[in-house]
Amino acid sequence: MTLGSGGSSVVVPRNFRLLEELERGEKGIGDGTVSYGMDDGDDIYMRSWTGTIIGPHNTVHEGRIYQLKLFCDKDYPEKPPSVRFHSRINMTCVNHETGVVEPKKFGLLANWQREYSMEDILTQLKKEMASPHNRKLVQPPEGTYF
Repeated sequence: MTLGSGGSSVVVPRNFRLLEELERGEKGIGDGTVSYGMDDGDDIYMRSWTGTIIGPHNTVHEGRIYQLKLFCDKDYPEKPPSVRFHSRINMTCVNHETGVVEPKKFGLLANWQREYSMEDILTQLKKEMASPHNRKLVQPPEGTYF
């Protein structure tokens, strides 16, 4: 996020940016089917996060609750966080053995921009669940984990 006018800009420091994201994630986003928060409130570097997506309607994911782990390294938000599903899921952009969202197969991570956020990642993953190539894929049993 940059602030400024007249061609000048100020880059918001990493921790301020993450504090903003924490506040948004804890309030709940949109219709409440996507949320996220820190794993450890004592982690001053704010690296490890858990995200939750409730599967979209009219898909094989409907009503399922998916947990994800997001890790924001010291280079975040210049570089994207690593994203891994904890809940087992069958999607074209997710490694079937590890649950890692593969950046080359998920456009938002492949084309990362500093303005993007963890909220954007989770929202886009939910949209990806509803896409024609993912909405009807056979899923692992509910309640299984990577």
